[in-house]
Amino acid sequence: MRRENIHERGVSVHVWVDETRPRLQGAHLTAFEPGEAGVPHTIIPDNAAGHVLQRGMVDIVIVGCDRLTRFGDACNKIGTYTKALAAWNNDLPFYVALPSSTIDWTIEDWKEIVIEKPADTEVSSISGFYNGEHISMRISPDGSPVVNYGFDVTPARLITGIITEKGVSCANQEAIQELFGNEKTNQHETNVE
Repeated sequence: MRRENIHERGVSVHVWVDETRPRLQGAHLTAFEPGEAGVPHTIIPDNAAGHVLQRGMVDIVIVGCDRLTRFGDACNKIGTYTKALAAWNNDLPFYVALPSSTIDWTIEDWKEIVIEKPADTEVSSISGFYNGEHISMRISPDGSPVVNYGFDVTPARLITGIITEKGVSCANQEAIQELFGNEKTNQHETNVE
């Protein structure tokens, strides 16, 4: 059964959508969801997030998660950690939304997570459509080295809470275990792809 979103309940909502460089998933995918639901939203450059948080234009920060440790540390798209720091510095709640299948009960230390490095061309080039044709264009000088970290880890101490289909909990081992009881069956590898 489909649940009403808060916009449909008449709550005034505006979503700031980070473009999410270098692949622009925010501009392509994240913006699609509020657009389809009729929720007011605005796409901003990744580096503008700190500005809108600092200026009081945001009440709550909610991000996704590719992997959550049982201790509440969240591995997600690169730049998530920076947004958590900006939220913390501006006294804003920072939540991580995820399905329970994302929790990795096997990781002892978040440093065990191997951070994927996608192709350098994701940073050194930009692609898009021109006259209906997909094109790619190099934007960095030849010979300039590139490192393309795909993910970063936000420590649990910066996370107000985690949002799952089971409910909301604090981002610590005790609260997560209490929320899930004996359902800790998901076993992940230790890299994120």
